[in-house]
Amino acid sequence: MQKIAIIQISEEGKHIARLLLSQLCSQDKKAEIITRQHVGKRWHDFDAFVFIGAMGICVRTIAPYIKDKHYDPAVVCIDSMGKNVVSVLSGHIGGANELTRDIANILGAHEVITTLSDNAGLWALDTLGKRFGWSVASNVDDMNDCIFAFVNKKPTALLLEVRDEGTDYLEATLPDHVTVIDDIREADPRKYRLVIIVSPFDRSVPYGMLKLHFVPMVGTIGFGLAHHPDDFEDIYDEIDKAFVRRGVLPCAHHYCTIDVKEDEEFCKMLVDEYDKKLEFFTAEQLAAVDVPNPSDTVARHVGTPSVCEAAAILGSHHGKLIVPKVKGRNWTAALAIDHSYLRQPEGHVEIVGAGPGDPELVSVRGRRLLEQADLILYAGSLVPRQLTDCHKAGAVVRSSADMSLEEQCQLMLQHYRQGHLIVRLHTGDPCIFGAVQEQMAFFDREGMSYHITPGISSFLAAAAELRSQFTIPGRTQTIILTRGEGRTPMPEREQLRLLARSQSTMCIFLSASIVDDVQRQLLTEYAEDTPVAVCYHLTWPDQRLYRGVLKDLARLVHEHGLTLTTMIVVGEAIDNREGLSELYNKHFGHLYREATE
Repeated sequence: MQKIAIIQISEEGKHIARLLLSQLCSQDKKAEIITRQHVGKRWHDFDAFVFIGAMGICVRTIAPYIKDKHYDPAVVCIDSMGKNVVSVLSGHIGGANELTRDIANILGAHEVITTLSDNAGLWALDTLGKRFGWSVASNVDDMNDCIFAFVNKKPTALLLEVRDEGTDYLEATLPDHVTVIDDIREADPRKYRLVIIVSPFDRSVPYGMLKLHFVPMVGTIGFGLAHHPDDFEDIYDEIDKAFVRRGVLPCAHHYCTIDVKEDEEFCKMLVDEYDKKLEFFTAEQLAAVDVPNPSDTVARHVGTPSVCEAAAILGSHHGKLIVPKVKGRNWTAALAIDHSYLRQPEGHVEIVGAGPGDPELVSVRGRRLLEQADLILYAGSLVPRQLTDCHKAGAVVRSSADMSLEEQCQLMLQHYRQGHLIVRLHTGDPCIFGAVQEQMAFFDREGMSYHITPGISSFLAAAAELRSQFTIPGRTQTIILTRGEGRTPMPEREQLRLLARSQSTMCIFLSASIVDDVQRQLLTEYAEDTPVAVCYHLTWPDQRLYRGVLKDLARLVHEHGLTLTTMIVVGEAIDNREGLSELYNKHFGHLYREATE
């Protein structure tokens, strides 16, 4: 949590101090107003100091305490009228530039940032690690030399050996003086002054070249343990050193083992002291994984021929085993990396939710994946082709509307085996009536890497386009997502007439063609004058919305000839403007606001 001190120098800045005190308190920030006289005494108590007043007073106050940019807190100065917010000290490492932007946004003020990289539109090299959760493996003492070479646009090589949010950012914002290389052997000192590396693997550069090596946290470590080892405090470092000897730097964000080790001291230490994600698997889950080094001895003791390798593979979503089993005195360990992080020719399928139709409503991640994909297979009968217009040159773009499941799977498998990134684009959110289960079963059988990027479901688009809140305080707090019974049978317990008993807001998918039966079942519980809305092609250019009451539902659908891509909404929440939430009631206190009388 970032601790921020606010120093109000003059009475004119009182309202700004109070505003910042309330706005800067959040889940990751805590603000406190202190006097100028206490700055020296509390210099090490805060991550940032925000002065409200003249710059000269700010500078004279902090001058005796400034030591080193790696340790000094961030300092920001705001004029008493709140017109300018100036990043004064520790702009990158201390976060003053970021805090300056945040405060300028709160006040509607002009931000003043003077660091060269920011004004030149270049990467702030000394903040990339913190921003993307990377550690720095190169000599920290060389950081200033690396920054100097970079901001002065000396020829720079960029080696990216994994893919994550940070590498995507670097590729999307590549400066003119930076060249992406595919292999460290391309780092020729006659061509480049600086090499920037993002990789979990140990890499050396020729003598005389500057190196800045970031290590992304992409690894999953599977481990086995002796029973309550007396040296458990040493195991964390021993595993890291063992992997380094094999060319892999400390890069694990995720640790996994068998569930019978849940009460081990080492497991508790991983979570409490190292803040690592820890996951346990049963012997049955581990035994189902093929591994290169099974052990009959391990199988006799814990019921599975592998713990560390199997746990690493399972924890990385059946990723690539990078370091096979390594044995220590009281431990075994292996490391795997999820295929989605890898750049070498290994395929990956991303099932992406396209949203309700408008290309601007696909997620930022979904759009990025569409731009990167080698194959886009989209549900052509439900997804507008315009969503695929952002594809890269040379990408294959196919509609699945005329393809059977087997044909779709074989096409994806063909591209997967070529190491391609495949986007399977489904309407709305793939996990709601998306028919992705059978595809995932195929991926599992073939050992294919896949992941799901969620999308905005059409029921959410319906609420937005109807300008209705589907939950009403004191009246309905439940939303039912369902469908009528057509060619796909419905379980008896989920028949519409039974679900209707709750009088909840009901969003009915895929049912315009059987609307007469839908209306008949709903009328057994809802009143005839219950509001309904029929929504066709939500967020598409030809969107149509029809409002009415339940007794006229079937007529609304038939009169307008609606069939596919039609959402039916039923319930008193439609167009409701009554009922107040307690959330913003001044008498209702919570974590961020005290109740007032």
